[in-house]
Amino acid sequence: MGIGGIIGAGIFTLTGQVARDVAGPAVVVSYVVSGVVCALSALCYAELAAMIPVSGSAYSYTYATLGEFAAWMIGWDLILEYMVGAASVAVGWAGYLGFFLKSASNGSIVFDPNLSTAPISWDEDAGAFKKTGYAFNIPAFVGTIVLTIILASGVKLTAVVVNVLVVVKVIIVLMFIFGGIKYTNGANLQPFSPYGGDGIFKGAITVFFAYIGFDAVSTTAQEAQNPQRDMPIGIIGSLAICTVLYVAVCLVLSSLLPYTKISVDAPVASAIVDAGGPSWFGTILALGALAGLTSVMMVSLIGQPRIFRAMAYDGLFPKAIAYIHPKTKTPVVTTCITGIITAFCGGLLPIDVLANLTSIGTLLAFLLAAVAVIVLRIREPERERPFKVPGGVIGGYVWPLLAIASIIVLIIKGGTTATVLRVVIWLAIGLVVYFCYGFWFSKL
Repeated sequence: MGIGGIIGAGIFTLTGQVARDVAGPAVVVSYVVSGVVCALSALCYAELAAMIPVSGSAYSYTYATLGEFAAWMIGWDLILEYMVGAASVAVGWAGYLGFFLKSASNGSIVFDPNLSTAPISWDEDAGAFKKTGYAFNIPAFVGTIVLTIILASGVKLTAVVVNVLVVVKVIIVLMFIFGGIKYTNGANLQPFSPYGGDGIFKGAITVFFAYIGFDAVSTTAQEAQNPQRDMPIGIIGSLAICTVLYVAVCLVLSSLLPYTKISVDAPVASAIVDAGGPSWFGTILALGALAGLTSVMMVSLIGQPRIFRAMAYDGLFPKAIAYIHPKTKTPVVTTCITGIITAFCGGLLPIDVLANLTSIGTLLAFLLAAVAVIVLRIREPERERPFKVPGGVIGGYVWPLLAIASIIVLIIKGGTTATVLRVVIWLAIGLVVYFCYGFWFSKL
């Protein structure tokens, strides 16, 4: 479950962009840094999931421990995470779709860049957005709208489909690693860290997106036969395996081509072809990536409306937001709102801006989860905990504090001022919404 939940959009879509523009071949170190931060946060998540009998999300945990206001802020933050995260996946999905159609048709079907590229990009040196000269990313927009219609109509991801897609994702990653080795050239790994330590930390912020999903393990703590033993194994084991796979993918990718020549649109599929591999192999990799990314998009578009609904149930949003269609049994209003906003974000914004917003938003959610563990240790030390952060009484404070410190360091070292400012503005808007509505109509 953990490996299936983690492997997804990040490795297929972000590795190329980070290797080319942010960290160089040292993207492998960026993945290790993000994995360590995730491991510390995951242990905190697991303790909360085991002791609080509610649906597993940072919103629920925060509501139960830190109260309504903190829960509202983290819920508002999660709205950003899910919607912008789904938009990031949509942009990556569009890139692989374009590569697949071009490869499968021997070049007969090629997307017009004007209609498949975001109209703006972020210039880090200038600290401002600039026009790309293109109009809109129509494939990302249309793909998101189609999936939204499918989900609003009541179609669900069955367990069998999810498991099949998980297997497909893992197979594609392994195919790339072992199939790409013969085309690698060690000289392409030099210089290893062309952007220095700052590039590694900035890369870590961006690729943190690749680890989102580990909470699938932490939220099963109540179901484990021996949670005190099984949860650390499940969490650390999943993260360790995924980190090894990610490092292997990055090493192969960076060895296939000089980092400056790696494609951003469909890096896993295009790099092998560009390095001299057969085009049919790139086509298979692109098709598999498309299947995996589609499942990730669906999961995000399913999860976000449920958070909307939970917040509406608590009175923080109008009750109409939580409307369930009598026939489809889906939260059709929130599904449509989420899908439309996500589609426009995917059509208008570049993937690096979207991924960084998602990562910062997620890190804030993890930060509050770690704070919640400490608060509960102080307020309710005798409360039953099926799983406890390792290390006894001292560990119960040390590990959450390490999680908090690592998140803060990662944001300070890797987060750009512009990205943090965007999140702050989003949270400020959330404050206005809360005090105009939620404060007066909440159930508390």
